Amino acid sequence: MTSEFVHLHNHSDYSLLDGAQRVEQLVNTIDDLNMDGVALTEHGNMFSTVPFYQKAQKAGINPIIGCETYVAVESRHNKKPQAGGGWGNNHLILLVQNQLGYKNLMKLVTAGYLEGFYYRPRIDMELLKEHSDGLVCLSGCLKGEIPEKMLNGDYEGARDAALRFSEIFSDKWRDGLLKSNSPCSPVGWRGFMLDSGSIWFNKDKDKTATSP
Repeated sequence: MTSEFVHLHNHSDYSLLDGAQRVEQLVNTIDDLNMDGVALTEHGNMFSTVPFYQKAQKAGINPIIGCETYVAVESRHNKKPQAGGGWGNNHLILLVQNQLGYKNLMKLVTAGYLEGFYYRPRIDMELLKEHSDGLVCLSGCLKGEIPEKMLNGDYEGARDAALRFSEIFSDKWRDGLLKSNSPCSPVGWRGFMLDSGSIWFNKDKDKTATSP
């Protein structure tokens, strides 16, 4: 059986202060729904990778290894307070496509902790350019760079960011369509729908639905 829909953005209790479900619960739920694959994308880490892979394989489910990374607004080496507040990062989802992608994701996550840690383990565009092979990139949630810029009315900035990611990941880049009950979502949803024609749809990219 091939599922028509696959969850590509999930957290477990390995995402501290965010995910509540255990890896086993996630796998069991996907099995109960008769879905044949699922991704696990912890915040900034790959700590759940081995138990996730083992439990999914045992259940006959395709484990899609990934991570919701923190990307520094500037350089990962810049560890100073932001003028506008915040921790100076945006979210970006990376999914492993093959063995090379797995190695590159490990390099990125490791560098986030050893080189870019500032409140969160951050990577940056320089690292993404060096280690993008074998990875599929999703634009992420409302904390992603593109949705955040659109919510702030910076449509040109969102366009530039989309093109930048598209240049790095080529056909492995996927934009997300946001819709939820969040107070912010109507703005984000309209922004994507109104502006997507000039940023994504003309590039014949596949669409990925996401949630905050």
